[in-house]
Amino acid sequence: MKKFIAVGCLLALFSLSAMAAENDYPKAEFFGGYQYSHLSGTGNANGFNFAFNGNFSNTLGITADFGAAYQSQGGINYHNYTYTFGPVLSLRANKAYTPFVHALIGGDHGSASASVAGTTVTGTGNGFALLAGGGVDFNVSQHIAFRAAQADWMMVHGNGGTSGKNFRYSAGLVFRY
Repeated sequence: MKKFIAVGCLLALFSLSAMAAENDYPKAEFFGGYQYSHLSGTGNANGFNFAFNGNFSNTLGITADFGAAYQSQGGINYHNYTYTFGPVLSLRANKAYTPFVHALIGGDHGSASASVAGTTVTGTGNGFALLAGGGVDFNVSQHIAFRAAQADWMMVHGNGGTSGKNFRYSAGLVFRY
């Protein structure tokens, strides 16, 4: 009987260590960095991108993403903001890097302003935004990674029109907890 108890305790110890290894993933990730956007009809814009991931498992999480892009051309200042949410799938099979894909849905806010005869003229619009893409994080340590590339196709629908020829690239730092 003592042998069965010893074997049972040993198996329980191995199963606990396997469960601990299985749960060895970050519960939360914060990303912040540079964003380059190509926006159909307005051209290229630079800005920033912030995202928060809450991970449910080693592979599945949910993302809240906020991006901002700014451009000035020919006396016209253009600002575009996206705020999107959705699922993210990560492949944590390699300790050196973590590739991921996501599909994000949310909103878009665009504004343009120009100075005409000493008067500033401004136009704004809100709409629907859809981002689909992915990227790769290179793990510096357990809590810090460098996002070398995040590429997203953007579709924006607002003011009665749809623009699906948009692209967004982001790079920066990821902090994991």
